[in-house]
Amino acid sequence: MKLLLTLNPEGVSEKEVDGYGRRTAARAVVVDGEGKLALLHVARHGYYKLPGGGVDEGEDVAEALRRECLEEIGCEVEVKGEVGMVVEWRKMFELHQTSFCFWAKVKGEKGKPAFTDSELANGFEMVWVEADKVLPLMEKLSPANQEGRIYIVPRDICLLKEALPLPGEGRG
Repeated sequence: MKLLLTLNPEGVSEKEVDGYGRRTAARAVVVDGEGKLALLHVARHGYYKLPGGGVDEGEDVAEALRRECLEEIGCEVEVKGEVGMVVEWRKMFELHQTSFCFWAKVKGEKGKPAFTDSELANGFEMVWVEADKVLPLMEKLSPANQEGRIYIVPRDICLLKEALPLPGEGRG
């Protein structure tokens, strides 16, 4: 998968990152039948993010993506293609994270998210946003926490810029 961005805003050195924990994550630009995209509003910290999360041990990335979408947006999805990957060197968590992003379509009926207690405490809300309004929405926000401001929002804006317009909307 094509590397789109390496995020290292805290200036982590190569030697330093070698000692960090490693996490693989699956993310998705999910479109519904009306051409709207799935976003998670993290109300407590004032930003939006793409659905996705960590890949469990023994799980492949596509399997993790489908599981995360079912949990976070309440939908089964069909993975349609690759968007790209983003590498993050997060000094604040001593974490080296690689996010693999795909574009996917909702399969079947929309359901309800099954947020974790932590997600509920952070005010997670599932929203569907018209594709042409997603980037302006995300670019105008200033997240209240450092993780959202220097990692999550820049990562997801990069992924969205690569993904949009979605295949079938002028991109093949």
